[in-house]
Amino acid sequence: MQYQCQGFDETFDPEGQPRPACTEFYRRLQMIGPDELGRRQQAAELQFRNAGITFNVYGHEDGVEKVWPFDIMPRVLDGEEWSRIEAGLRQRVIALNLFIDDVYNERRIIRDGVVPEELLQTSKTYRPEMQGFSPTHKAWCHVNGVDLVRDKDGQIYVLEDNLRCPSGVSYVLENREVMKRSFSQVFHGVSIAPVEEYPERLLQTLLSCAPPSAHQPLAVVLTPGVYNSAYFEHTFLAQQMGVQLVQGSDLTVVDDVVFLRTTHGLHRVDVIYRRIDDDFLDPECFRKDSCLGVAGLMRAYRAGNVALANAPGTGVADDKAVYAYVPEIIKYYLDEDAILSNVPTYLCSDGRQREHVLGNLDKLVVKPTNESGGYGILMGPQASEEDRTAYADLIRSNPRNYIAQPMLQLSTVPTLIGDRLEPRHVDLRPFVLAGESVYVMPGGLTRVALNAGSMVVNSSQGGGSKDTWVLRN
Repeated sequence: MQYQCQGFDETFDPEGQPRPACTEFYRRLQMIGPDELGRRQQAAELQFRNAGITFNVYGHEDGVEKVWPFDIMPRVLDGEEWSRIEAGLRQRVIALNLFIDDVYNERRIIRDGVVPEELLQTSKTYRPEMQGFSPTHKAWCHVNGVDLVRDKDGQIYVLEDNLRCPSGVSYVLENREVMKRSFSQVFHGVSIAPVEEYPERLLQTLLSCAPPSAHQPLAVVLTPGVYNSAYFEHTFLAQQMGVQLVQGSDLTVVDDVVFLRTTHGLHRVDVIYRRIDDDFLDPECFRKDSCLGVAGLMRAYRAGNVALANAPGTGVADDKAVYAYVPEIIKYYLDEDAILSNVPTYLCSDGRQREHVLGNLDKLVVKPTNESGGYGILMGPQASEEDRTAYADLIRSNPRNYIAQPMLQLSTVPTLIGDRLEPRHVDLRPFVLAGESVYVMPGGLTRVALNAGSMVVNSSQGGGSKDTWVLRN
């Protein structure tokens, strides 16, 4: 097999030999010819299409709904390395939950000068309505998606935290299921950590945060509807957990208690896994023109009569400017050094750092602090002079809204392009559940940039996905 490594490759070492974790997989791959590999890829794609496994991209010329893009070559992680990653994810999520609870209550971290008050007060996702409130178990972020990358030095870095409504876990589960059906022989002789228990773990996490008065708590998944980009995931998770999928119009609030409208009357709801942004949750509290939420929901929440996952206001901790302080946040609350390193980050709100960014736009990646999906990013080394000049004006007009980082050379994984295996850049989004306890799903969503040389892995920007294997030692 001819394969040219570029930078750090997850499957092969610099000499072109399979890494220890990939040896057994590579041995089995050698038994399969390129034609058979292509047929397996086509079979996998057909399964995704027939099962209706899709995602939505707004404004795309081919239409809104697209079949989930999948590559049949898995990403393999060594179990020992994963143990360290898992410990780092637990540490990070525990610290961020403590941070959010502190920000909305005692604000010790601000008084002690660890995080600037102005940084939080100017965050678009800071919710003053949550001041003085603390949820059950002080768990604000029940479902967390943490984006990890490996640079050319082989080190794993946290690229960003997703603490509001992180999506993608349904595709982790579907990737594994399709992989087992279409390429089952590569699993033989390899012990891979299972991912199938995630829906049960999610339901346990949600129910553990129900109000104490709920003896048989009822949970629902709240979706904005069929036109949301993650609607497939909403339906999938509701089905897998065995709970109702509802829209705002299906719920009503009576005497600060949330009820589900049914043909048999009103049924009390105790836990809402909401997949709606804060702004649209409750027209009484947030955007008054919202037709997606439930009027009075926040009154019921603050009265302790319903649990919301994730809690409103969690976005203050995944603001990309706050991200720069996470190592200090971990040290402050846990008295531990961060196990997983941040990517070096420049805050454009700081005059000195801003001048460095403006003088080095051709070397940096610049991001808005509260965008997602890969939108609004300037890839400095690949951008035109005209684009960099226009972006510099944006930074000067609203410096708080931007951060900058060096452009990392993301690691690669062999990817089937036509009838050849070629290196393509990847990242990894593991999912962490936090309630009464913390659970880290083995592996996560490996996203792959399907275009040669591209570092943009987002599915909305033309990226694909892979099954992620964590080997059990």
